[in-house]
Amino acid sequence: MNLIDANHLTLRFGSKTALNDVSVKVPKGRVVGLLGHNGAGKTSLMKALVGLLPVQGDLTVLGLRPRQDRQKLLEQLSYIPDVAVLPRWARVSELMTLMSGLQPKFSAERARALLKRTSVSENDKVKSLSKGMVAQTHLALIAAIDAKLMILDEPTLGLDVVSRKSFYEMLIDEWCDGERSVLISTHQVEEVEALLSDVIMLDEGRVALAISLEDIDRRFVALNHDPAAAEAMAAAHPLLRYRELGRTTSLFDGTPPEHLVQLGQRVRPSLVDLFMALTRNPALNPKQA
Repeated sequence: MNLIDANHLTLRFGSKTALNDVSVKVPKGRVVGLLGHNGAGKTSLMKALVGLLPVQGDLTVLGLRPRQDRQKLLEQLSYIPDVAVLPRWARVSELMTLMSGLQPKFSAERARALLKRTSVSENDKVKSLSKGMVAQTHLALIAAIDAKLMILDEPTLGLDVVSRKSFYEMLIDEWCDGERSVLISTHQVEEVEALLSDVIMLDEGRVALAISLEDIDRRFVALNHDPAAAEAMAAAHPLLRYRELGRTTSLFDGTPPEHLVQLGQRVRPSLVDLFMALTRNPALNPKQA
């Protein structure tokens, strides 16, 4: 069973379409990056997954209907929204007591073990913590829930690079176990690429690409070439051409003709390059992905 099974989801706010025929699946044991420009529909999709927004289409999360079975769903799911805050007046120990009363699958013992990875103590008040420490505290509280799925909407927004690295290290080391899955929305693509098993790219409410990173390497070919080969590469209509290592790289969907392969050196396209190629191409047919 897929932990997330979404088919033909549509969501409109008046004349604006936030989600347009979105279909995605997330099996167990995956770390999935959700990428998209501002306004692409990332937050709308995440809110629909946790039952905060009604959508047209067929949607199950952990085998449940998010709107109809929301209370039961939230007992098995961890969620940090993009506007997540912790009460500044509270001590960390008080937050743990609160979580114990609200979430039956929360383990205070587990939260204490996770906090030992940080410089946060139970006696600290939230208002005395840095942004990075607050983010780590929030993750420790959420990761102490015995859940199968974690949904994170821009969890490291506004943090410095060291705090972001510490956050993701805790997430991967302490929560991902091959059975649970994580869906992460972020603009720091380069920092999470090495952590991901899959990626979903949204463009103006549509799925531009939903694929594993393994299949990216099989499907997309990037050729780094000299200027002399530029005309031949352009004639083959690459998805994107960009500068890298002082030379031009041409990115293709599928293997280009052999004579072009001989003109360049194959390099691995980054998620940023691929994202730019697919979301800048108005002729892209999402169903091809």
